[in-house]
Amino acid sequence: MPKETEVLGQYIPLHYHFEMLRDSYRMKSFREAIEASVQPGDKVVDLGGGTGVMSFFAARAGAEVWYCERNPELVEAAERMLQANNVADQVHIVQADAAEFAPPTPVDAVVCEMLHVGLLREKQVQVISAFQKNYIAAHGPQLPRFIPEGTLLACQPVEQCFEFEGFLATGPLFQAPADEHADTSVLAETAVHHMVWYDRPLRTNIAWSGKFRIAKAGMMNGVRFITKNALTVLIEDQRVVPWHNQFLVMPLDRPQQVEAGDVVEISFQYEAGGELSQLAASLRAVRTGESRSSQVA
Repeated sequence: MPKETEVLGQYIPLHYHFEMLRDSYRMKSFREAIEASVQPGDKVVDLGGGTGVMSFFAARAGAEVWYCERNPELVEAAERMLQANNVADQVHIVQADAAEFAPPTPVDAVVCEMLHVGLLREKQVQVISAFQKNYIAAHGPQLPRFIPEGTLLACQPVEQCFEFEGFLATGPLFQAPADEHADTSVLAETAVHHMVWYDRPLRTNIAWSGKFRIAKAGMMNGVRFITKNALTVLIEDQRVVPWHNQFLVMPLDRPQQVEAGDVVEISFQYEAGGELSQLAASLRAVRTGESRSSQVA
């Protein structure tokens, strides 16, 4: 078995970062957020800097940047790419674990994109929590601005098709963050179960239980998890620069037929940064009340 640091989400290889660079939605969202938040002369930290693209956005906005990355392959690539993009003189390259790093001077903003749907897999919460402590110890209680500023976590019951060209395969499915998916039938409105603000004390335990009123009859066989990140909140403009992670549909062990008006209770518990298997093991969906039409029948 691979070491934890070699598993995707802990030590992401260079070739995967190029796929992230090709994600125009991600790139444009972070570019817009950084350009709106960073001013010439600002000092910025880029935690888990990868290829250095976030450092590039900040440097191009006029900032002095500390790029922090522990993967030597990525550090070497970032040095080369930042040089090629003519911002190397504005970026300090630091090869270190982001959870152990504090900049040598107070900074104005911190960029950290270690994000996965549900705050699973990647260590966003742990790294920023450690950074808060390291920064306060070095520079006092006034924290810099974080990009993203917060993450909203939501879920909803669905009927999901798990058949592929006649082959039935029930397992976690990822979807592009869009309202419509032909293979997914939404059974109830989404419910927000957590809102995480990165300038506040952070907890790793994510546990929730909530009820849904079924809006559409179907076979409830999955729960869809939705993650929306508020990259920056622009108060003067009265708007937020958002970025969604991919949706995640987790199958239920016990599918149930539900009718419009039924009440179902969904519950789960996992550690931020944990594996999908933690969520799968705790995920429960139970019909706790029937619709009026079912009671009459």
